[in-house]
Amino acid sequence: MGKCVTCGNDYDGTFEVTTASGEHHVFDSIECAAPVIAPTCVNCGTRILGHGVQNEQHMFCCAHCATEVGVTGVSDRVTSGS
Repeated sequence: MGKCVTCGNDYDGTFEVTTASGEHHVFDSIECAAPVIAPTCVNCGTRILGHGVQNEQHMFCCAHCATEVGVTGVSDRVTSGS
């Protein structure tokens, strides 16, 4: 199918990702795709692989990171103790 743009592996199980901006990338694993296409948390630099938290300007991995830089009105799911 193609050669992974991250590691260069020429693999019959690669997959292609087209980003919202129209860029095309070929990967052989999610691990290779994440550093190229996953957004980065503005506060801690973690790659955001889920929905994350965002405001008008920035994306964060969690509400804690958003509040660390002054975003208000966000919260992570809180579970009660047993």
